[in-house]
Amino acid sequence: MTTEMQEISITEDKPLLTGQNDAAKDAELAARILLDQGQEHSVETPHGILHVTLHGSRTTRRPAILTFHDVGLDSKSCFSTLFKFEEMQEIVKNFTLIHIDAPGQEEGAAPYPVGYQYPSMDTIAEMIPAVLQFFNFRTVIGIGVGAGAYILSKFTLANPDAVEGLVLVNIDTNARGWIDWAAQKLSSVTHSLTEQILSHLFSQEELSSNTDIVQSHRDRISKAPNLINIEQLWKTYNSRRDLNIDRSCTFKCPVMLVVGDQAPYEEAAVECNSKLDPTTTSFLKVRDLVNVDLFLQPAKLTEAFKYFIQGMGYMASSCMTRLSRSRTTSLSSSYSMDGSRSRSRTLSQGSQGGQMPPSPSQTMEVSC
Repeated sequence: MTTEMQEISITEDKPLLTGQNDAAKDAELAARILLDQGQEHSVETPHGILHVTLHGSRTTRRPAILTFHDVGLDSKSCFSTLFKFEEMQEIVKNFTLIHIDAPGQEEGAAPYPVGYQYPSMDTIAEMIPAVLQFFNFRTVIGIGVGAGAYILSKFTLANPDAVEGLVLVNIDTNARGWIDWAAQKLSSVTHSLTEQILSHLFSQEELSSNTDIVQSHRDRISKAPNLINIEQLWKTYNSRRDLNIDRSCTFKCPVMLVVGDQAPYEEAAVECNSKLDPTTTSFLKVRDLVNVDLFLQPAKLTEAFKYFIQGMGYMASSCMTRLSRSRTTSLSSSYSMDGSRSRSRTLSQGSQGGQMPPSPSQTMEVSC
Protein backbone atom coordinates (compact mmCIF):
# COMPACT_ATOMS: atom_id res chain seq x y z
CA MET A 1 0.00 0.00 0.00
CA THR A 2 2.83 2.33 0.87
CA THR A 3 4.49 1.59 -2.47
CA GLU A 4 1.34 2.55 -4.33
CA MET A 5 1.14 5.85 -2.51
CA GLN A 6 4.76 6.63 -3.32
CA GLU A 7 4.28 5.97 -7.03
CA ILE A 8 1.30 8.29 -7.48
CA SER A 9 2.17 11.43 -9.42
CA ILE A 10 -0.18 14.39 -9.89
CA THR A 11 0.14 16.66 -12.92
CA GLU A 12 -1.27 20.15 -12.51
CA ASP A 13 -1.55 22.96 -15.06
CA LYS A 14 -0.87 25.30 -12.19
CA PRO A 15 1.49 24.57 -9.33
CA LEU A 16 -0.17 23.74 -6.04
CA LEU A 17 -0.16 26.43 -3.42
CA THR A 18 2.41 25.87 -0.68
CA GLY A 19 -0.24 25.41 1.98
CA GLN A 20 -2.15 22.87 -0.12
CA ASN A 21 1.00 20.92 -0.86
CA ASP A 22 1.91 20.73 2.83
CA ALA A 23 -1.62 19.64 3.71
CA ALA A 24 -1.49 16.86 1.11
CA LYS A 25 1.83 15.64 2.49
CA ASP A 26 0.46 15.71 6.04
CA ALA A 27 -2.61 13.71 4.98
CA GLU A 28 -0.45 11.14 3.18
CA LEU A 29 1.83 10.78 6.20
CA ALA A 30 -1.15 10.36 8.53
CA ALA A 31 -2.59 7.68 6.24
CA ARG A 32 0.71 5.80 6.23
CA ILE A 33 0.99 5.91 10.01
CA LEU A 34 -2.60 4.75 10.41
CA LEU A 35 -2.06 1.85 8.03
CA ASP A 36 1.20 0.78 9.68
CA GLN A 37 0.09 1.03 13.31
CA GLY A 38 -3.52 0.05 12.81
CA GLN A 39 -6.61 1.30 14.59
CA GLU A 40 -6.81 0.00 18.14
CA HIS A 41 -10.22 -0.70 19.67
CA SER A 42 -11.54 -1.98 22.96
CA VAL A 43 -14.47 -4.17 21.99
CA GLU A 44 -17.06 -4.96 24.64
CA THR A 45 -18.31 -8.55 24.57
CA PRO A 46 -20.72 -10.49 26.81
CA HIS A 47 -17.69 -11.90 28.65
CA GLY A 48 -15.44 -8.85 28.95
CA ILE A 49 -13.34 -6.46 26.90
CA LEU A 50 -11.13 -7.55 24.00
CA HIS A 51 -8.28 -5.48 22.60
CA VAL A 52 -8.51 -5.53 18.79
CA THR A 53 -6.32 -3.89 16.15
CA LEU A 54 -7.76 -3.27 12.70
CA HIS A 55 -5.75 -2.61 9.54
CA GLY A 56 -7.44 -1.59 6.30
CA SER A 57 -10.55 0.17 5.10
CA ARG A 58 -13.27 -1.92 6.79
CA THR A 59 -14.69 -2.90 3.41
CA THR A 60 -17.18 -5.72 3.90
CA ARG A 61 -17.26 -6.80 0.25
CA ARG A 62 -14.77 -9.51 1.20
CA PRO A 63 -14.30 -11.43 4.44
CA ALA A 64 -11.85 -9.94 6.91
CA ILE A 65 -8.69 -11.83 7.80
CA LEU A 66 -8.97 -12.46 11.54
CA THR A 67 -5.94 -13.59 13.55
CA PHE A 68 -5.47 -15.05 17.02
CA HIS A 69 -2.04 -15.43 18.61
CA ASP A 70 -0.41 -18.12 20.78
CA VAL A 71 0.41 -18.18 24.49
CA GLY A 72 3.39 -16.02 25.39
CA LEU A 73 2.79 -13.76 22.39
CA ASP A 74 0.42 -10.98 21.44
CA SER A 75 -0.94 -10.01 18.03
CA LYS A 76 2.05 -7.79 17.27
CA SER A 77 4.82 -10.19 18.27
CA CYS A 78 3.03 -13.11 16.59
CA PHE A 79 1.90 -11.65 13.26
CA SER A 80 3.71 -8.37 12.59
CA THR A 81 6.58 -9.85 10.55
CA LEU A 82 4.23 -12.00 8.45
CA PHE A 83 1.85 -9.22 7.46
CA LYS A 84 4.61 -6.69 6.83
CA PHE A 85 6.41 -9.13 4.52
CA GLU A 86 6.74 -7.68 1.02
CA GLU A 87 5.06 -10.57 -0.81
CA MET A 88 2.14 -10.49 1.62
CA GLN A 89 1.17 -6.98 0.55
CA GLU A 90 -0.81 -8.26 -2.46
CA ILE A 91 -3.17 -9.79 0.11
CA VAL A 92 -2.99 -7.08 2.76
CA LYS A 93 -4.05 -4.31 0.39
CA ASN A 94 -7.22 -6.18 -0.58
CA PHE A 95 -8.41 -7.36 2.83
CA THR A 96 -9.19 -5.87 6.19
CA LEU A 97 -7.04 -7.36 8.95
CA ILE A 98 -8.50 -7.90 12.42
CA HIS A 99 -5.94 -8.88 15.06
CA ILE A 100 -7.46 -10.06 18.35
CA ASP A 101 -5.48 -10.16 21.58
CA ALA A 102 -6.59 -12.67 24.18
CA PRO A 103 -7.84 -10.98 27.37
CA GLY A 104 -5.03 -9.15 29.13
CA GLN A 105 -2.35 -10.20 26.62
CA GLU A 106 -2.01 -6.99 24.61
CA GLU A 107 1.07 -4.82 24.90
CA GLY A 108 0.73 -2.53 27.92
CA ALA A 109 -2.16 -4.47 29.48
CA ALA A 110 -2.63 -3.91 33.19
CA PRO A 111 -2.01 -7.00 35.38
CA TYR A 112 -5.13 -8.73 36.64
CA PRO A 113 -5.70 -8.69 40.41
CA VAL A 114 -5.03 -11.79 42.48
CA GLY A 115 -8.01 -14.12 42.34
CA TYR A 116 -9.26 -12.88 38.96
CA GLN A 117 -11.25 -15.58 37.18
CA TYR A 118 -9.74 -15.82 33.70
CA PRO A 119 -12.12 -16.94 30.93
CA SER A 120 -11.90 -20.48 29.57
CA MET A 121 -10.96 -21.35 25.99
CA ASP A 122 -14.65 -21.86 25.24
CA THR A 123 -15.53 -18.46 26.70
CA ILE A 124 -12.82 -16.65 24.73
CA ALA A 125 -14.15 -18.26 21.53
CA GLU A 126 -17.62 -17.00 22.46
CA MET A 127 -16.27 -13.43 22.59
CA ILE A 128 -15.34 -13.38 18.89
CA PRO A 129 -18.85 -12.88 17.41
CA ALA A 130 -19.05 -9.53 19.21
CA VAL A 131 -15.87 -8.45 17.38
CA LEU A 132 -17.40 -9.30 13.99
CA GLN A 133 -20.56 -7.42 14.92
CA PHE A 134 -18.55 -4.41 16.11
CA PHE A 135 -16.81 -4.09 12.73
CA ASN A 136 -19.88 -5.19 10.74
CA PHE A 137 -18.24 -8.24 9.14
CA ARG A 138 -20.42 -11.21 8.34
CA THR A 139 -17.59 -13.64 7.52
CA VAL A 140 -13.85 -14.00 8.13
CA ILE A 141 -10.84 -16.04 7.12
CA GLY A 142 -9.17 -17.13 10.35
CA ILE A 143 -5.46 -17.56 11.07
CA GLY A 144 -4.64 -19.01 14.49
CA VAL A 145 -1.42 -20.19 16.09
CA GLY A 146 -1.19 -22.72 18.94
CA ALA A 147 -3.71 -21.60 21.56
CA GLY A 148 -5.12 -19.16 19.00
CA ALA A 149 -5.66 -22.02 16.54
CA TYR A 150 -7.62 -23.89 19.20
CA ILE A 151 -9.76 -20.82 20.00
CA LEU A 152 -10.54 -20.14 16.33
CA SER A 153 -11.41 -23.82 15.88
CA LYS A 154 -13.93 -23.60 18.72
CA PHE A 155 -15.37 -20.43 17.21
CA THR A 156 -15.64 -22.02 13.75
CA LEU A 157 -17.38 -25.16 15.02
CA ALA A 158 -19.92 -23.01 16.85
CA ASN A 159 -20.33 -20.48 13.99
CA PRO A 160 -19.74 -22.38 10.72
CA ASP A 161 -21.43 -19.75 8.55
CA ALA A 162 -19.11 -17.01 9.83
CA VAL A 163 -15.85 -18.61 8.67
CA GLU A 164 -14.98 -19.02 4.99
CA GLY A 165 -11.51 -20.45 5.54
CA LEU A 166 -9.26 -21.46 8.41
CA VAL A 167 -5.46 -21.57 8.69
CA LEU A 168 -4.34 -23.44 11.81
CA VAL A 169 -0.66 -23.35 12.76
CA ASN A 170 0.59 -25.95 15.28
CA ILE A 171 -2.90 -26.96 16.35
CA ASP A 172 -3.45 -29.41 19.22
CA THR A 173 -7.10 -30.45 19.37
CA ASN A 174 -6.70 -32.75 22.37
CA ALA A 175 -7.14 -32.07 26.07
CA ARG A 176 -4.23 -32.91 28.33
CA GLY A 177 -4.33 -36.50 29.57
CA TRP A 178 -3.36 -37.63 33.06
CA ILE A 179 0.25 -38.20 32.04
CA ASP A 180 0.45 -34.75 30.46
CA TRP A 181 -1.22 -33.25 33.53
CA ALA A 182 1.28 -34.88 35.87
CA ALA A 183 4.19 -33.80 33.69
CA GLN A 184 2.84 -30.23 33.69
CA LYS A 185 2.57 -30.24 37.48
CA LEU A 186 6.15 -31.46 37.78
CA SER A 187 7.31 -28.89 35.25
CA SER A 188 5.63 -26.09 37.20
CA VAL A 189 7.69 -27.07 40.23
CA THR A 190 11.05 -27.47 38.49
CA HIS A 191 10.74 -24.83 35.76
CA SER A 192 9.73 -21.19 35.76
CA LEU A 193 6.64 -20.00 33.90
CA THR A 194 8.86 -18.52 31.20
CA GLU A 195 10.62 -21.84 30.58
CA GLN A 196 7.30 -23.69 30.46
CA ILE A 197 5.98 -21.35 27.79
CA LEU A 198 9.24 -21.54 25.82
CA SER A 199 8.91 -25.33 25.76
CA HIS A 200 5.51 -24.77 24.16
CA LEU A 201 6.87 -22.36 21.55
CA PHE A 202 10.12 -24.13 20.67
CA SER A 203 11.47 -27.62 20.17
CA GLN A 204 13.93 -29.14 22.65
CA GLU A 205 16.68 -28.79 20.05
CA GLU A 206 16.02 -25.08 19.78
CA LEU A 207 15.97 -24.66 23.55
CA SER A 208 19.20 -26.60 23.95
CA SER A 209 21.01 -24.50 21.36
CA ASN A 210 19.65 -21.33 23.03
CA THR A 211 19.50 -19.37 19.79
CA ASP A 212 19.12 -15.61 19.70
CA ILE A 213 15.40 -15.89 18.99
CA VAL A 214 14.89 -18.16 22.01
CA GLN A 215 16.78 -15.76 24.25
CA SER A 216 14.87 -12.74 22.97
CA HIS A 217 11.55 -14.43 23.75
CA ARG A 218 12.86 -15.51 27.16
CA ASP A 219 13.73 -11.92 28.01
CA ARG A 220 10.46 -10.54 26.65
CA ILE A 221 8.24 -12.99 28.57
CA SER A 222 10.17 -12.93 31.85
CA LYS A 223 10.18 -9.11 31.94
CA ALA A 224 6.59 -8.63 30.80
CA PRO A 225 4.68 -6.33 33.18
CA ASN A 226 1.54 -8.43 32.61
CA LEU A 227 3.25 -11.76 33.34
CA ILE A 228 0.42 -12.75 35.67
CA ASN A 229 -1.99 -12.39 32.74
CA ILE A 230 0.21 -14.58 30.56
CA GLU A 231 0.21 -17.19 33.31
CA GLN A 232 -3.59 -17.10 33.41
CA LEU A 233 -3.85 -17.79 29.68
CA TRP A 234 -1.24 -20.54 29.97
CA LYS A 235 -3.24 -22.29 32.70
CA THR A 236 -6.45 -21.89 30.72
CA TYR A 237 -4.88 -23.37 27.61
CA ASN A 238 -3.61 -26.36 29.58
CA SER A 239 -7.15 -26.89 30.90
CA ARG A 240 -8.66 -27.08 27.42
CA ARG A 241 -11.10 -29.80 26.43
CA ASP A 242 -11.01 -32.06 23.39
CA LEU A 243 -12.39 -30.43 20.25
CA ASN A 244 -14.13 -33.72 19.42
CA ILE A 245 -13.81 -33.43 15.66
CA ASP A 246 -13.98 -36.33 13.23
CA ARG A 247 -15.00 -36.99 9.63
CA SER A 248 -18.70 -36.77 10.57
CA CYS A 249 -18.35 -33.66 12.74
CA THR A 250 -15.77 -31.32 11.30
CA PHE A 251 -15.23 -27.86 9.82
CA LYS A 252 -17.55 -26.79 7.01
CA CYS A 253 -14.95 -24.51 5.41
CA PRO A 254 -11.59 -25.12 3.70
CA VAL A 255 -8.79 -25.68 6.22
CA MET A 256 -5.02 -25.39 5.88
CA LEU A 257 -2.99 -27.05 8.62
CA VAL A 258 0.58 -25.77 8.99
CA VAL A 259 3.31 -27.17 11.20
CA GLY A 260 7.08 -27.00 11.40
CA ASP A 261 8.73 -30.41 11.39
CA GLN A 262 10.61 -29.46 14.55
CA ALA A 263 7.61 -27.96 16.30
CA PRO A 264 6.52 -29.42 19.66
CA TYR A 265 3.05 -30.12 18.29
CA GLU A 266 3.98 -31.84 15.04
CA GLU A 267 2.33 -35.13 16.02
CA ALA A 268 -0.80 -33.33 17.22
CA ALA A 269 -1.12 -31.52 13.89
CA VAL A 270 -0.73 -34.79 12.00
CA GLU A 271 -3.43 -36.36 14.16
CA CYS A 272 -5.74 -33.42 13.52
CA ASN A 273 -5.18 -33.80 9.79
CA SER A 274 -6.30 -37.43 9.98
CA LYS A 275 -9.63 -36.36 11.52
CA LEU A 276 -10.56 -33.75 8.91
CA ASP A 277 -12.29 -34.07 5.56
CA PRO A 278 -9.49 -34.73 3.03
CA THR A 279 -11.41 -33.00 0.24
CA THR A 280 -11.33 -29.64 2.01
CA THR A 281 -8.08 -29.92 3.98
CA SER A 282 -4.53 -28.97 3.04
CA PHE A 283 -1.57 -30.03 5.17
CA LEU A 284 1.71 -28.13 4.98
CA LYS A 285 4.76 -29.33 6.90
CA VAL A 286 7.61 -26.86 6.73
CA ARG A 287 11.07 -28.35 7.05
CA ASP A 288 13.54 -27.11 9.67
CA LEU A 289 11.16 -24.56 11.15
CA VAL A 290 9.39 -24.40 14.50
CA ASN A 291 6.39 -22.36 15.68
CA VAL A 292 7.88 -18.88 15.95
CA ASP A 293 10.19 -19.35 12.93
CA LEU A 294 7.17 -19.73 10.65
CA PHE A 295 6.48 -16.05 11.16
CA LEU A 296 10.06 -14.80 11.36
CA GLN A 297 10.74 -16.47 7.99
CA PRO A 298 7.41 -15.82 6.31
CA ALA A 299 8.19 -16.53 2.64
CA LYS A 300 6.91 -20.12 2.54
CA LEU A 301 3.86 -19.44 4.68
CA THR A 302 2.99 -16.41 2.55
CA GLU A 303 3.19 -18.47 -0.64
CA ALA A 304 0.96 -21.17 0.85
CA PHE A 305 -1.54 -18.61 2.11
CA LYS A 306 -1.73 -17.04 -1.34
CA TYR A 307 -2.66 -20.39 -2.85
CA PHE A 308 -5.25 -20.86 -0.10
CA ILE A 309 -6.83 -17.44 -0.79
CA GLN A 310 -6.72 -18.02 -4.54
CA GLY A 311 -8.47 -21.37 -4.14
CA MET A 312 -11.29 -19.59 -2.34
CA GLY A 313 -11.77 -17.27 -5.31
CA TYR A 314 -10.50 -14.07 -3.72
CA MET A 315 -7.20 -13.66 -5.53
CA ALA A 316 -6.47 -13.76 -9.25
CA SER A 317 -3.30 -15.34 -10.60
CA SER A 318 -2.23 -11.93 -11.85
CA CYS A 319 -1.78 -10.93 -8.19
CA MET A 320 0.48 -13.87 -7.39
CA THR A 321 4.25 -13.72 -7.26
CA ARG A 322 6.19 -14.62 -10.41
CA LEU A 323 6.99 -17.96 -8.80
CA SER A 324 3.31 -18.61 -8.17
CA ARG A 325 2.01 -17.49 -11.56
CA SER A 326 4.00 -20.19 -13.29
CA ARG A 327 2.14 -22.81 -11.28
CA THR A 328 -1.47 -21.65 -11.28
CA THR A 329 -2.64 -23.12 -14.57
CA SER A 330 -3.92 -26.31 -12.94
CA LEU A 331 -5.93 -24.26 -10.45
CA SER A 332 -7.49 -21.76 -12.84
CA SER A 333 -10.68 -23.75 -13.33
CA SER A 334 -11.35 -24.22 -9.59
CA TYR A 335 -12.30 -20.66 -8.72
CA SER A 336 -13.94 -17.55 -10.09
CA MET A 337 -13.52 -13.96 -9.01
CA ASP A 338 -17.24 -13.53 -8.36
CA GLY A 339 -16.81 -15.37 -5.06
CA SER A 340 -18.00 -18.87 -6.02
CA ARG A 341 -15.58 -21.38 -4.58
CA SER A 342 -14.88 -25.05 -5.00
CA ARG A 343 -14.87 -26.95 -1.70
CA SER A 344 -12.47 -29.60 -3.00
CA ARG A 345 -8.83 -28.61 -3.21
CA THR A 346 -5.45 -29.27 -1.66
CA LEU A 347 -2.14 -27.53 -1.42
CA SER A 348 1.35 -28.79 -1.98
CA GLN A 349 4.63 -26.99 -1.63
CA GLY A 350 7.82 -28.56 -2.85
CA SER A 351 11.38 -27.74 -1.97
CA GLN A 352 11.53 -25.05 -4.64
CA GLY A 353 8.58 -23.05 -3.32
CA GLY A 354 5.23 -24.47 -4.46
CA GLN A 355 3.46 -26.89 -6.72
CA MET A 356 -0.20 -27.71 -6.97
CA PRO A 357 -1.07 -31.42 -6.75
CA PRO A 358 -2.51 -33.17 -9.81
CA SER A 359 -5.80 -33.96 -8.11
CA PRO A 360 -7.79 -31.78 -5.69
CA SER A 361 -9.52 -34.72 -4.04
CA GLN A 362 -6.82 -35.82 -1.62
CA THR A 363 -4.89 -34.23 1.19
CA MET A 364 -1.14 -34.34 0.83
CA GLU A 365 1.53 -34.05 3.48
CA VAL A 366 4.41 -32.01 2.09
CA SER A 367 7.73 -30.61 3.16
CA CYS A 368 9.37 -27.48 1.87
